[in-house]
Amino acid sequence: MKLKALFGAIALAFIAASSMPAFAQGQKQPAPPAFLPPVAAVSDAQFALGREVVQLSGIAQGFAPFVADMMRELSGNLTRTRPELAKDLGVVMKDVITPEFNARTAEMVDHSARLVAGTMSEAELKETVAFLKTPAGKKYTEMQPAVMSRLVQAVDAWNRDLSLSMVARVRAEMKKKGHDL
Repeated sequence: MKLKALFGAIALAFIAASSMPAFAQGQKQPAPPAFLPPVAAVSDAQFALGREVVQLSGIAQGFAPFVADMMRELSGNLTRTRPELAKDLGVVMKDVITPEFNARTAEMVDHSARLVAGTMSEAELKETVAFLKTPAGKKYTEMQPAVMSRLVQAVDAWNRDLSLSMVARVRAEMKKKGHDL
């Protein structure tokens, strides 16, 4: 199930691209939040290019559904046992929680930019940005959700089969040694 969620997140990450943020046009990169794992330091130029790759590839847009999904789950859990909270909770979620936590997705966008920037040279980042702006690059980004969705299904089925096959083989081998599992 965790694997399916991971691939679902990856699939969501490859959606349509958006424009380059203002910091990439001269502002300093923001400091990473303390709770995120540390990544290699990158120059401001690499960070800006990494952020552009994250935006153009659709990775940045993949974080938005997490907030909505979490809010939906939290609302459902709270109102299941306390239905009288539904109206006030709806207002709190819409007016307070949504804007606050949607803004926090920028933390993951920045972290992703650092990860990308830390694994590629500045020249490679520039080439990747150039590719993602071509018709083929745009097509690659556009086809990712469909491919990842099908890949998630395939990996889930493969994982189930692998697990069942491994258990069967371990049981068979252990039976040879006189152990019934």
